[in-house]
Amino acid sequence: MTRREMIRLTSLLGAVGLKSDNMFMKFMKGLQESGRKGGKMISAVSMVDHLVFGFPDLDDGIAWVEKRTGVRARFGGVHPGGGTRNALLSLGESRYLEIIAPDPAQDGIIGRFGDLRSLKEPKLITWAAVTKEIRKIVDRASALGYETGPLRDGSRARPDGKLLKWQSTDIKNQFDGLIPFFIEWGADSIHPSQDSPKGCKLSSIEMEHPEPEKVQALLEKLGIELNIRRGAQAAILAELDTPKGRISLK
Repeated sequence: MTRREMIRLTSLLGAVGLKSDNMFMKFMKGLQESGRKGGKMISAVSMVDHLVFGFPDLDDGIAWVEKRTGVRARFGGVHPGGGTRNALLSLGESRYLEIIAPDPAQDGIIGRFGDLRSLKEPKLITWAAVTKEIRKIVDRASALGYETGPLRDGSRARPDGKLLKWQSTDIKNQFDGLIPFFIEWGADSIHPSQDSPKGCKLSSIEMEHPEPEKVQALLEKLGIELNIRRGAQAAILAELDTPKGRISLK
């Protein structure tokens, strides 16, 4: 690491609150260990497991996406106890778009998606990054001085009756959904991208935030390479290649 890179890194760490010598040394130790192991930044597109696209009504969401992409998402199932249901379409190998909306058969919405009924327009709420070692993600974040949410066991019943299982966790400061939550799929679960309607591909993902430096710094420490632009409010911007051409979701 050059002196200029070190100065820039120190500035970024201060911006996100890693100001104490102890926290700084923890981070530098983790960075050095990563370098010794050949660690490198990974592009956000390659880490995307799925994009979460929120609607107040699932049928409306399916129709909205089909009109713009030419691909009709397939009903995925419900999240028992989570208050939501979804429809899915593949975005290429091991990636998919999750259209999520309230489940009328459940009373409330629990968790990271908030009150979907209050949405005035479709919104990319957040995104999930895939991992095969989710417990190590928790340990690494803790070692760097960040608080993570609980390691959640999730499940969803597919229309064919099979149960998908996964574990997920997130970093406490998600910057309005810009920092991904992490997901590890159960060994016996079929990844949703494999049997969801195909035809679309994730081309790029970018983000906007009033304080882009803070978001950038945290993503870099998680090993994620992503362009963050300054914007009036937090926003995820994804470009999809579809049968109807390239479209943008936000």
